[in-house]
Amino acid sequence: MVYVTGDMHGEIERLYDKNFRRLKSGDVLIVCGDFGYIFGGGKQEKEVIDYLSTRRFVTAFVDGTHDNLEKINSCRVTYWHGGMVHRIKGNLIHLMRGQIFNIEGNTFFTFGGGESIDKDMRREVGNWWIDEEPTAFEMAEGAKVLADANCKVDYLITHEPPSLVKSAMLLRKGDNDRVNKLNGYFEEIGRSVDFKHWYFGSLHEDRVITPHHTCVFKKAVADDVCGRAASVAEATRKHEKITVLTNTVAEEVSGEGGIDYIRYKNTKTEKVTEYRADEGDFFGVFVLAGYIPDT
Repeated sequence: MVYVTGDMHGEIERLYDKNFRRLKSGDVLIVCGDFGYIFGGGKQEKEVIDYLSTRRFVTAFVDGTHDNLEKINSCRVTYWHGGMVHRIKGNLIHLMRGQIFNIEGNTFFTFGGGESIDKDMRREVGNWWIDEEPTAFEMAEGAKVLADANCKVDYLITHEPPSLVKSAMLLRKGDNDRVNKLNGYFEEIGRSVDFKHWYFGSLHEDRVITPHHTCVFKKAVADDVCGRAASVAEATRKHEKITVLTNTVAEEVSGEGGIDYIRYKNTKTEKVTEYRADEGDFFGVFVLAGYIPDT
């Protein structure tokens, strides 16, 4: 099983929570940046690396803005499930930028990096690395890898989200908008690539943002969540008492004491249909609203 979690920031407590305890032999835990256990060095850092390297499961992370890229990039480069990784030690690996990995029948495109808002302060104390900001070459290579895959992958794993998702989340929290070129790059990828789901971690929330974007932080999400949702949808379509209408929008709902009338339109054929419940009967309308327009 593949699990996806968010920024760990080198916190020892994260190694002992229930998300780690449930991992078993053969599992893969993907961390969406700011792994944080490879940062300033020291005895405790070495002990954590030794600990994770000998677990029965694989810990695989993309880089964020609180990872020592100099140390990570000095590690041996090897292939793992079809893509290039830095082998930190044993079962602890860094998923390099612009790679596609095939794990348990699903494809994962990975692209770490970001831009620290506190980089001026961190530069002064020597714990900021310019390599955190992806280069134009890396972004071009990532786009080429996706193009070679016919612009189709199952999952995208990044530290930063696409620009519209980031702006919407910051607006919701009342924070200043601070999108950068990497967010814009991801926005273009989201428009051109066919994918099931996108996981990112930089905004430190455990929240489903749209049907295709999830921000992860302290929870570990199994990669078959979308698959389970698809199986439920398929069962709904096959149910003898349910008619599923696609490419359809509701134009009007009304009623007195309850909803008994709806007018809806097929967006492809432009056909308008009216439905009214039997006298004395009502029906319900459920509305799903996300943070940004997605349909």
